[in-house]
Amino acid sequence: MSELWEKVLNFFNYIGDHSGCHQIPERCFTVKGYTFPMCTRCTGALLGQIAACVLAGFKVVLNPISGIIMLSIMGADWLLQRLGIKQSTNFRRFITGIIGGFGLFTLYFNIGIFIFKIIF
Repeated sequence: MSELWEKVLNFFNYIGDHSGCHQIPERCFTVKGYTFPMCTRCTGALLGQIAACVLAGFKVVLNPISGIIMLSIMGADWLLQRLGIKQSTNFRRFITGIIGGFGLFTLYFNIGIFIFKIIF
């Protein structure tokens, strides 16, 4: 295993351990025989939050209702799977994770702006 790949895995393993990710191997990406240390949904959520953060730097922020809807999409996928109604796939978990992560950051950002306006 390359030193860089090992550092990447250790970083995501740390995040997974401290974020509540279940890290079930069947629900994680596998690249060249190495299993990613975060599940696909958590990986997507992390990437969605990073993407939303980057866009916020360019003053592109959605309204809170959009954030709630986006977070609900991820929640609906989880709930359908949890209730045994429809088995989710890693691809769908990843996509809904990205959407949910984007929505979560949107809510965080809007709440932060709201609090900032109240204080100042």
